[in-house]
Amino acid sequence: MFTRKIGIDLGTANTIVFVPGKGFIINEPTIVAMNKPENSILAVGVEAKEMIGRTSENILAYRPLKDGVIADYYITKAMLTYFISKAVSWFNLFKPEVVISVPAGITQTERRAVVNAAREAGARRAYVVREPVLAALGAGIPINARSGNMVVNIGGGTSEVAVIALGSIVSWTSLRVAGNRFDQAIRDYVKKKYALAIGEQTAEAVKIEIGSAMPTKEKMEYEIRGRDLVSGLPKDVALTSNEIAEALNPYLIEIAGSVQNVFNVTPPELVADIMEKGMVLSGGSAQLHSLPEFFERTLGVQAYVAEDPLFCVAKGTGLILSHLDTYKRTLSNKQ
Repeated sequence: MFTRKIGIDLGTANTIVFVPGKGFIINEPTIVAMNKPENSILAVGVEAKEMIGRTSENILAYRPLKDGVIADYYITKAMLTYFISKAVSWFNLFKPEVVISVPAGITQTERRAVVNAAREAGARRAYVVREPVLAALGAGIPINARSGNMVVNIGGGTSEVAVIALGSIVSWTSLRVAGNRFDQAIRDYVKKKYALAIGEQTAEAVKIEIGSAMPTKEKMEYEIRGRDLVSGLPKDVALTSNEIAEALNPYLIEIAGSVQNVFNVTPPELVADIMEKGMVLSGGSAQLHSLPEFFERTLGVQAYVAEDPLFCVAKGTGLILSHLDTYKRTLSNKQ
C-alpha cells in the first residue's frame, strides 16, 4: 500500500511541514481563529494570524500550543487536520505516517496527546522526536559521533539546550523562554518608555527587523505606529536595535543561564569537545543580530548560527523520514 510521509515541526509560533521529494511545503503561524458563540473554527495559519487585533470580540485568534505543548486538544487536532490535509492534497486516500517535533521536556501525557491528536487528524501512524535531536540533524551535526555537540534551539515557546553524543541526548534543559517572550518584552518596553500600546504583530516585526542581542555602535532603526496611552490617538515612534537589546537582555541572560546549567551536568570530556567546536544555534529566534557574540561574551564559548535556523527542526524530520524504517523501533511511542 502506498503510504505518504510527512514531517511536522509543530512550533508554538510557526508550523513547518516537510514532505520528502517536495521539501518545505507549508510554513504558517500556529494560530487558529474561532467563532466563540458557535465554537467553530473560521481559519488556520496565515489567514488566522491576519485576524489578530482586527476582529470583533466574537472572533478569537487562538494559539493552541503553549510553551511548545498542547494547551487545547480540540483546536490542536483541528489545526493538524488542516496541515495534514493540505500536505497530502489529492493523495488523501492514503493516510500518511507523520513525524512530529516535541520539546525535550515533554511529559508522557503530553506526548500521548500529540500522538492521539495526529492520529485523529488523519495520520496512519504518528511518531514524536525531541526537538534538540531534530535541530541537530537539520543543522548538519553528526549526532552519532563519539565527540559531544551542543545545540541551542530557540523557538517561539521554548529554548531547548542539549548535548548530544553517540546518537542520544546526554544532558539537556528546556526553558519556556523564547520568541514569544521576546515579543512581549518589546511590547512592555515600548509601553513603559513611550506610553505606546502596540500589537503582537508589530512587536514581532520589530524583533525580526532590528532585534539584537547586544547594543552596537551602528544602530538599526525601525518606525512603529501604535496607540498613545495618554491621548488615545495614533502615534509614531522610531525604535533602535540598542533599545531592543535592552528589552531582551533579561530573557537572554536566562537562556545563557540554562546553557551554563547544561555545562554543569555534562561530562568533562564532552565539555572539552564543545569548547573546541563551539555550540550551534538554531530556531527562528536564533536569527537575532549579534546573538553568537552575546553567548561568546557571556559564556566564553564560541557560537554559530546554523544555516536556515528556522528550518533546522523541519529538516531533521525530513532526515528521519528518509530512514523511517530504521528509526521506527526507537521512535515507537510507549502508550
